[in-house]
Amino acid sequence: MLEKTYTPADIEPRIAARWDEAGAFKAGAGAKPGAKPFSVVIPPPNVTGSLHMGHALNNTLQDILVRYQRMRGRDVLWQPGTDHAGIATQMVVERQLMERQLPGRRDMGREKFIERVWEWKAESGGTIVGQLRRLGASCDWSRERFTMDEGLSRAVTKLFVKMHREGLVYRDKRLVNWDPKLQTAISDIEVQSIETKGHLWHLRYPIEGSEESIVVATTRPETMLGDSGVAVHPEDERYSHLVGKNVILPLVGRKIPIVADEYSDPEKGTGAVKITPAHDFNDFEVGKRHGLPLINILDAEGRLAVAGNEAFLEGVPPSADLDLVLAMQGVDRAEARKKVLDLLEERGLMLEAEPHVHQVPHGDRSGVVIEPFLTDQWYVDAEKLAVAAMAAVRDGRTKFTPENWSKTYFDWMENIQPWCVSRQLWWGHRIPAWFAPDGSIFVEETEAEALAAAEKHFGAPTELVRDEDVLDTWFSSGLWPFSTMGWPDQTPELAKYYPTSVLVTGFDIIFFWVARMMMMGLYVTDEVPFADVYIHALVRDEKGAKMSKSKGNVIDPLELVDQYGADALRFTLAAMAAQGRDIKLATSRVEGYRNFATKLWNASRFAEMNGSAPVAGFDPKSVKATLNRWILGEAEKAAAETTAAIEAFRFNDAAASVYRFVWNVVCDWYVELAKPVLQGEGGGEEAAETRATLAYVLDVSAALLHPFMPFMTEELWAARAERKAMLALSPWPELAGLADRDAENEIGWLVELVTELRSARTEMGVAPGATLPLVLVGADDATRARAERAAPTLARIARVSNVSFADDAPKGAIQLLVRGEIVAVPLEGVVDIAAERQRLAKEREKTQGEIKRIDGKLSNESFVARAPEEVVEGEREKRADYEARLGKIEAALRQLG
Repeated sequence: MLEKTYTPADIEPRIAARWDEAGAFKAGAGAKPGAKPFSVVIPPPNVTGSLHMGHALNNTLQDILVRYQRMRGRDVLWQPGTDHAGIATQMVVERQLMERQLPGRRDMGREKFIERVWEWKAESGGTIVGQLRRLGASCDWSRERFTMDEGLSRAVTKLFVKMHREGLVYRDKRLVNWDPKLQTAISDIEVQSIETKGHLWHLRYPIEGSEESIVVATTRPETMLGDSGVAVHPEDERYSHLVGKNVILPLVGRKIPIVADEYSDPEKGTGAVKITPAHDFNDFEVGKRHGLPLINILDAEGRLAVAGNEAFLEGVPPSADLDLVLAMQGVDRAEARKKVLDLLEERGLMLEAEPHVHQVPHGDRSGVVIEPFLTDQWYVDAEKLAVAAMAAVRDGRTKFTPENWSKTYFDWMENIQPWCVSRQLWWGHRIPAWFAPDGSIFVEETEAEALAAAEKHFGAPTELVRDEDVLDTWFSSGLWPFSTMGWPDQTPELAKYYPTSVLVTGFDIIFFWVARMMMMGLYVTDEVPFADVYIHALVRDEKGAKMSKSKGNVIDPLELVDQYGADALRFTLAAMAAQGRDIKLATSRVEGYRNFATKLWNASRFAEMNGSAPVAGFDPKSVKATLNRWILGEAEKAAAETTAAIEAFRFNDAAASVYRFVWNVVCDWYVELAKPVLQGEGGGEEAAETRATLAYVLDVSAALLHPFMPFMTEELWAARAERKAMLALSPWPELAGLADRDAENEIGWLVELVTELRSARTEMGVAPGATLPLVLVGADDATRARAERAAPTLARIARVSNVSFADDAPKGAIQLLVRGEIVAVPLEGVVDIAAERQRLAKEREKTQGEIKRIDGKLSNESFVARAPEEVVEGEREKRADYEARLGKIEAALRQLG
């Protein structure tokens, strides 16, 4: 017997243990003989991480697909694992060392520090894996991988060496995002742009051999010490006579040319921009176009590095100003800015400090301003790899859903830059490169192979020093779809499950991960790594604001699981996961779907208490009672709708279909309409058939709902009958041939009539206890017979006093349209029509006023431009609600005449 109360906290751990004991999620579990594989790789969360709402959404959607396909009998593998998260993990361990007052990283040395990281991983790493299991993620946990495990590390090394030999990996001096605090290059995704109130400084640069000067505008005056050019737009007539001339760089004395380049915007600042190729990504490209020298004036910690700097001093004559600049050696960049501005102001060269709000890049881990920095790094020739990756999407081998994300993919791919893959860290895959004393580089899989290669090159044994750097974590995660399955070995898993079927991920890593898996997969295996890419949106707070700790609006998914259960959270996320639309998550929605679970639980208890239990060999096509034939037709419809929606990645539509069927059709209508039969008013044969049908329909409900609410449905499946197979491994409902037109005409008509009648009672202010007569206008014989059969039910569930027939609607009656036929409801003596008309008129006026007020706001360009996006969207939603309400009010007024 089911417990009286649905309690997720009791059910979920017990069901999770049963799945583990049964090996329900192991690759191939429950597959039909010769079944087609269906494989998914989990986007590997950081080993340092804990479950956030993005993870909860991402893994819920994957789990829906995986559970659905497993129930379809496919040979399913959902491959789990975690990413070693280079910077994040190194910071966690360094912080731990500091808190415990132990020697720091550099004090203990690389080898000991790496040992310490592995110890931390064994003790504390992978917390998120347990949290994903708590969410119900049905991964094959026996195959869990880690990007630093032995197999994946071998794959990374082998691929790096292969790519280097084929010229796709090389070493170069270029600008990178440099974190002066962490002392490493970082990827774009680790850069956070923060709106900052600063200044646009106007600086005057004298023209060589002239009294004339040119004014440049900059937000970073300290970098002017590394200027190697000034750019103006080719069509800017103000400066056309200066192109080709030189300016004398203030404070330094360096001669630098004025060049014509479209990068300069005549409408921005003064129309002339200083070009510092070693300290700005755009300037780097301008410098390349015009052959300007790269002059780096900062060190790795963001301090001025000018003394002894050959590039800085080349061609610069001695001067008192230069001595003042050289005296700033070692000064932090922020302090250098003040000193440079003071010197320029003293010389009358700083003309204006215009207040300027702009985006300043910060390291998301360190919080410091990121410096475009010129260093030697390892690069992947992404432009070459991108050719095949773009072709695969264009020819449909890989498809994006929603399709518009393919444009984002192409925009980036078509303008792709060399991919910096080296990081100045200790935790990660160490680059398999060794340096000889003369600077020669030997890239091999092992040190022994590198030494052998050096000996062959030099003709004698040569001492080598290994590169200190490690690889970007995106390099190893780019191999994830095939390295997790055993590559470079040709394993059975690789042969069976690769390429994978679908990737589910967020839009923010299309560049960093999706594109790189496409490039790596095609390069290594000559096949796309996945056939479909489903891109989900963001989970925002209930007002539509992006969640952030600083705003204090972060919703912890585990707190919701504790309060309402994992099933309720999962269903909420799925129900709101409309393609291309962000999710506005309110706790009330989660609570509502917990109530939905309770509804099915209570219906199952009702069935149990009334003798309804699964009947072995039950044939749904053999039922005779109209009500039972109707509900089986509705079950067929729900199964078809849910199947089609899941196949098309329309998760919200799939959830809506199941919700409508379980709550509205089964619980609200079928159980209610079947009560007289189940509770003794019907004959023995009809009652037995109805009990068997109810049990069957509840099984279908549990099966359709299982991918969304796996814990509760598994509990109901087990509690309502003794079965050998768990629901997770039971067949997906395939119910073709159950639709019955006559039954749908009969029961469907009744359902629509009662629905319309209830709505009209509410709109017209009819007292809840009042009974109403119905008059069917111009009804044919079939409708008359149907209405007469329905009369007892209408009296019981719709408070209908009597049903009659007439050629015309009686005076003072409202008219309902039910499947094209008129049903009149006389209100004389039941409702004060004049008073009701007056009430509705007032409500119409009030609603129109609200619409006018909102229209005023939305037509105010200043409001739309300045108000947060979520506030504007909220006003639009309120307007839509008022508009819908106005329509109902006006319809009610028309009914009243």
